[in-house]
Amino acid sequence: MAEQSSDGPKRHTTPRPIRVPDPLWQAYGRVCDRLGTDRTNDVLEHMKARIREHGTAEDQADLDRAERELAERRARKGGRPARTSEVPE
Repeated sequence: MAEQSSDGPKRHTTPRPIRVPDPLWQAYGRVCDRLGTDRTNDVLEHMKARIREHGTAEDQADLDRAERELAERRARKGGRPARTSEVPE
């Protein structure tokens, strides 16, 4: 996987691979489906809760920065018009 240069803002969040046994991953996916969420959002919420409960002032400040970054990314998402296969006249 190619790394982005540190010049300028990043265009996307960094993927973080984790090692999980397949049966656990599948069961977790089904539970998340029943809860109306997905694995990514569930893990993010868990991480934020742990930081809120156990984090230092520095950790809390990093969480605040991360929340702002995610809000900015989500505000931009979908802002671009969808590509069409039509050829302009």
